[in-house]
Amino acid sequence: MPLPPPESVLSALGVPRPAERCYQSVLSQSGRELVSIAATLLQTEQELLADLQPLIDRGLVELRDSRVFVVTPAEAVLQAVEETSRAAAAAHRRLEAISGAIPHLTATNVRPHPGEVVDHGAVDGEISSGGNPVQLLTSLIRESSGDLLWFRAEHFEAPREDAMLHLIGEAMAKGRRSRAIYPVRAVTDMPDTLSRRAAAGEEIRLVPDLPTRMLIIGTTHVILPEPLGFMDEPRSLVRQTGWVQALTLWFESVWDQAMPYAQQSRHEVRADMRTFLLQQLASGAQDEQIARRLGVSLRTVRRRVADMMSELGAESRFQAGVEAARRGWL
Repeated sequence: MPLPPPESVLSALGVPRPAERCYQSVLSQSGRELVSIAATLLQTEQELLADLQPLIDRGLVELRDSRVFVVTPAEAVLQAVEETSRAAAAAHRRLEAISGAIPHLTATNVRPHPGEVVDHGAVDGEISSGGNPVQLLTSLIRESSGDLLWFRAEHFEAPREDAMLHLIGEAMAKGRRSRAIYPVRAVTDMPDTLSRRAAAGEEIRLVPDLPTRMLIIGTTHVILPEPLGFMDEPRSLVRQTGWVQALTLWFESVWDQAMPYAQQSRHEVRADMRTFLLQQLASGAQDEQIARRLGVSLRTVRRRVADMMSELGAESRFQAGVEAARRGWL
């Protein structure tokens, strides 16, 4: 059965009738002090605050410095549309994530039937928890060979970082290479770590974001969080050749797209940030996504976009992209 049509804008937004009457009584007085509005309505401040609370909860009324500011009906509708749009987008992302998990539900129950395969063996690797991660990693690297390939998506701090730096230096002194990919926010969040690793000889590149930690040791071992992410444990240690090869190819594909890092001046760091910002805009990323990936505030992203457009003499983001490409910034 269809719902009856709303009687007003506020009733369509779910505002109850008593709160709507209060809204109408204060709308024309927006910007005045609370005490003055209460006197006009023949109420005490406490009574008026109690009547305003449902409107405050819905974001239709705001108190700032003892003054009452009321959102207009048009602004209220726009605000509701934006909030509903964000909620719908979040629900869509959630549904996509859930749908992506469905194959795992069926895959866990799929097993070869008798006669469908001749040989059936275990995957070479294990999932483990506990112990000292640094000691375990040290033993593994020292007892193996080959280059070290890192996704360093998290921030390491002393004394762990000191121990890892020593371990990497020890490995490179034996002729091994260490290549690491960091999210670009590391340039501002942990510049000392990058500088020390680069000074030790590690080859470093930057990308907007990384989905997980990972370490590949030569052609024999891969260490990943289980599930993928940024935790120390549980961890997967995989020696299965095909898996190691596949994850090495993944690393190399990200490495090829990443930006080289060098011991940089402030001007060079700003240039790196500008390039990443342009790359994100070119990919269609929204300001909120860019802020999360760069580890900065939304206001900072918008300010940098505005500064960059001013520097390029562009009136739109599209014009900025064209001019940036013409200048070789992309």
